[in-house]
Amino acid sequence: MSFNGSEGGPICLDDAAALTDKYRSLNPNSTNGHFMGRDILLRLLDQPGCMGIRTYYGIDADGKKQIVMVGADENEADMLDLIADMSQPCPHRCRDSRLNTSA
Repeated sequence: MSFNGSEGGPICLDDAAALTDKYRSLNPNSTNGHFMGRDILLRLLDQPGCMGIRTYYGIDADGKKQIVMVGADENEADMLDLIADMSQPCPHRCRDSRLNTSA
């Protein structure tokens, strides 16, 4: 198989809220999400041959969940010349929405 850049797709808010609500209920003290800025996302996507972004989970020195992002090419291989980190966690760098609080 290979990536063509069309993987993934939109879902409705109700479905997304149900997914994130279940995650929060099973992981009450965990990081709920991360914000990664536009500039680094565009740099990842602008790499020649990049079909999309792959996200890995990691644990930082403080024991907090973090994400590491890399571009992926059509052969499903990580593009390791540019690796993104330093995202902003939620909580605390997010306003309330149906995706991060219970209704």
